[in-house]
Amino acid sequence: MLPAAGPAWTPAAAARLLSAADCPLRKEKKKEKGKSNSQRVTMQLRLISWFFITLNFMEYIGSQHASRVRRQGRMHPNVSQGCQGGCATCSDYNGCLSCKPRLFFVLERIGMKQIGVCLSSCPSGYYGTRYPDINKCAKCKADCDTCFTRNFCTKCKSGFYLYSGKCLEKCPDGLEANNHTMECTSIVHCEASEWSPWSPCTKKGKTCGFKRGNEVRVREIVQHPSARGNPCPATSESRKCIVQRKRCQKEGKGKKNREEKRKKSNKDESKETRQESKGRAARRQNREQRENNNKTQPKKRKAPNKEQNLAPVDTAH
Repeated sequence: MLPAAGPAWTPAAAARLLSAADCPLRKEKKKEKGKSNSQRVTMQLRLISWFFITLNFMEYIGSQHASRVRRQGRMHPNVSQGCQGGCATCSDYNGCLSCKPRLFFVLERIGMKQIGVCLSSCPSGYYGTRYPDINKCAKCKADCDTCFTRNFCTKCKSGFYLYSGKCLEKCPDGLEANNHTMECTSIVHCEASEWSPWSPCTKKGKTCGFKRGNEVRVREIVQHPSARGNPCPATSESRKCIVQRKRCQKEGKGKKNREEKRKKSNKDESKETRQESKGRAARRQNREQRENNNKTQPKKRKAPNKEQNLAPVDTAH
């Protein structure tokens, strides 16, 4: 039973009371719906971004595969067959692609194209590096003609000097440039041996017949200097000397005269022997001529005798 003194309890009033009670609940539900909607939007955006990332990645993989297929289409169908010059694999367009063991792979430029070549050693201006899968030749520095590694040169180009594996335009202090070897070398000074003893006192090559003469001593050059080294000193010295005058012996002149006389006598004897030999040869020739004349004369004498024997035969008839 409802109280009679209070306001009338009607269905509309009850509905109003219920709606007033439901208002805060509805507001909370709307807030939750807004949050859920924003979360859904962020999730959708993340999904869309991941979709585009995977799509781009798939396109990149496809392009790489297509380029690889194109490269393989350019290559020889049997890359491991018919290769020459130490190539393990090759193609008609790029030359060698890989080398046989212990050979170095080098790229040679021919016009606008590079061709792979396999060599037993790297050419001038290159150095070799060995890897587990391939051996390659790399270029030396611009001022280096030959090198062991990129930072250690063994021969420099013209205009540079080698010092401790580097090519320098000017040698450091305390060193000089050797234009023959094109290296920076240490400065070498001249070195000479000790002086020899003084020679006997002489004058005009003689040791007698004078009182004042000269004596000489000499030394040898042990080490010749380099271009910037100290020059060599004098290798001979002379000084005046005074000796007791000695008479020169005349035996030498007598011997010379004797030798000259002997030579003259030998010449005269040789002339006489030549003349005698010529006379003997002339005598022999005269004898041979006489013998030949004697042999021819009897034949002439016999010829008239035959004529005399034939004449009486003719008269008999």
